[in-house]
Amino acid sequence: MQNTKNIHQYNGYSVSPSAHRLPDGWFAANLLLTRGDARSAELASYKFDALDYFDSETQAVGHATAWAHGWVDSRG
Repeated sequence: MQNTKNIHQYNGYSVSPSAHRLPDGWFAANLLLTRGDARSAELASYKFDALDYFDSETQAVGHATAWAHGWVDSRG
């Protein structure tokens, strides 16, 4: 599942958290971070799959969002 309604900007990054439903019913928390302008040569993307697993899509997306903010904040 890729849900675009959760995409937002945070300290210069585009944060795109998502959840992927697994066959066993759990949801994997996934994340795509993009920094820079798509029109410039300095676009950087960071993709993180299966940060952790959750009972619901909402929990997975919430975790990916919080994890993204922590990752961005730790890099100044």
